[in-house]
Amino acid sequence: MNRPLPEVDVPVADFPVWPGKPVPLGATFDGRGVNFALFSDHATRVELCLFDSVDAEAESRRIALPERTAQVWHGYLPDVRAGQIYGYRVYGPHAPAKGHLFRPCKVLLDPYAKEIARDVRWHPAIMDDESDSAPFAPLARVADFSFAWHGDRPPLTPWHQTVVYELHVKGFTRQHPGVPERLRGTYAALASPAAVGHLKDLGVTAVELLPVHYHVDEPHLAESGRTNYWGYNTLGYFAPDPRFSASGPEGAVAEFQEMVRVLHSAGMEVILDVVYNHTGEGNHCGPMLSFRGIDNAAYYRLAEDRTHYVDFTGCGNSLNVAHPHSLQLIMDSLRHWVQEMHVDGFRFDLASALARELWEVDRLGAFFDIIHQDPVLSRVKLIAEPWDLGPNGYQVGNFPVLWSEWNGKYRDCVRRFWKGQGGSVGELATRLAGSSDLYSHNGRRPSASLNFITAHDGFTLRDLVSYNAKHNEANGEENRDGCDENHSWNCGIEGPTTDRAINSLRERQQRNLLATLLLSQGVPMLNSGDEFGNTQLGNNNPYCHDSPLAWLDWSLCPAQRALLAFTRDVLRLRRSEPVFQRRRFFQGRPIHGASIKDLYWIRPDGEEMTDADWNASHARCFGMALPGDQIEETGEQGERITGDTFVIIFNAHDEPVSFRLGARHRNLHWAREFDTSNPEAPHESFPAMSIYPLQSRSLAVLRAKFS
Repeated sequence: MNRPLPEVDVPVADFPVWPGKPVPLGATFDGRGVNFALFSDHATRVELCLFDSVDAEAESRRIALPERTAQVWHGYLPDVRAGQIYGYRVYGPHAPAKGHLFRPCKVLLDPYAKEIARDVRWHPAIMDDESDSAPFAPLARVADFSFAWHGDRPPLTPWHQTVVYELHVKGFTRQHPGVPERLRGTYAALASPAAVGHLKDLGVTAVELLPVHYHVDEPHLAESGRTNYWGYNTLGYFAPDPRFSASGPEGAVAEFQEMVRVLHSAGMEVILDVVYNHTGEGNHCGPMLSFRGIDNAAYYRLAEDRTHYVDFTGCGNSLNVAHPHSLQLIMDSLRHWVQEMHVDGFRFDLASALARELWEVDRLGAFFDIIHQDPVLSRVKLIAEPWDLGPNGYQVGNFPVLWSEWNGKYRDCVRRFWKGQGGSVGELATRLAGSSDLYSHNGRRPSASLNFITAHDGFTLRDLVSYNAKHNEANGEENRDGCDENHSWNCGIEGPTTDRAINSLRERQQRNLLATLLLSQGVPMLNSGDEFGNTQLGNNNPYCHDSPLAWLDWSLCPAQRALLAFTRDVLRLRRSEPVFQRRRFFQGRPIHGASIKDLYWIRPDGEEMTDADWNASHARCFGMALPGDQIEETGEQGERITGDTFVIIFNAHDEPVSFRLGARHRNLHWAREFDTSNPEAPHESFPAMSIYPLQSRSLAVLRAKFS
């Protein structure tokens, strides 16, 4: 039985309530009053709870919403203004066997809350079934969207020119000496001249922000003194997380908007990592904070017994995308972030879960159909993490047109090759050329492949070449968490060392991996800090560390500064040369009768690769030749792209290789752009047919010049 609720006496004459409208959902201030609208299919009564402050232990007014239209409860309060703090109590059957968990003793967060006034305060009253949760529940604030955008325009960077930089809002600036200390770790910090300057100098065109939707920490993390630092535990899909606001919760919306405006003015797009596959309410034993108490059966995918959740995410529940209102929630949230907050795209966490209309992944499901037809969402950048934890969840290459994907096959193949694993050159060539085997079958382009070698989830680049195994002991899970298959190599010693030879090899391996990533066809994504060799001390899953372990360390040593300069140079080369930004897949054959191909692969003797060469298990050295005189089809007309011819030669052997240059083009000589074995080497020229001394575990890029 629920404990009786305290009575709140509010005479109707003193606080008028009008019928209002069922749309839009949420709390909408129109300059004169606020319309409140909340969906609940199975509720019998909905009460709006108004709080006088974030410290209030109970609501000062409780008002039954007077109208119900198409399962939406609504009412208009003419005496309420923006800034009002509120929550809901929802009445209905408590029948777990039917999936209904209504508990009016719980104050619930509006799923459409656009501003968070108070974070959850973990207390036993949040978790049990009987106690009034009003003193501890998360609360919303009525937002006023009157930000002056001052002519803000999205950069609209074409996919083939895009360079994505994945970062954590707090971790990126928390220790940055160029950011004012009072701003560090916030949206304002990311908009600071020091932060923007680093990104712009690096050559980034889009920042991909780890989750900034309001999230809650899991109870077990709170009990252990840890946090969900990454934020993949969303509770509020419309509200920027106030933990990143330098101006407090009441200023989070405007501060986020100003950050977007500043980044846009610097030519950078803003992409959000979004988590619509599950919510922060956990499994059937989790807290009742919002969705569970508003309409459990509508919002969540229920197991056959109706008391447990179907879990495709490993986080306890799965949002019910088969329900029209849950699907509407996702679409309304996405449009809100584009139209009100001006973001430029989204990366969908565990996107395969969103494609499961019933049980199997359906890449032509309603979720995709609606996005493709939407005049707002079909025009922004859409990126899928193309897997989840359910059956047949690994769906790399199977998402529809308009979508790019985190290409996990690219990551694993490049790692295996530079680790020195044999039998990987054939696949590597396919990945370098844009992964046409994955993306060309349904009309997609190389930009469908979002290439990455490292990301927030896993080793940093420096740790990838410094550790053979994960070291997650600090997470408190006895090193059981995090991925065990990392395809990493410590270069001879586990972890930090003073051995100069080992450190030199690690620096070279980082350059090899960065150059491969940034010169591959497709869209490169850098993990923040990899450009200067940031470390997490071998922890490949620091999701629960809001500490220096997970924050970027900007106190760079000379080797790190050199790596940063190298990364800038390679990105400058990519940006300036069309051959590294192909919009269509290579044909690998003569173009319109021309005597050259648009791509060919060469052996160390300068001749083209044969089938036997690709299939040799010992092969670890080859070249990729990119002729600059290309034709790219645009409709019925051809567009000629003018650019130089380049060759990239790769050697993952532990011995040098003598690589013959230009057997196909005897009238050319070759100018070295860079060599990862000696990035300071001058731009030396090499005659046609000459031997290039390609050092062990190195990569060189050469530009063709006519003799």
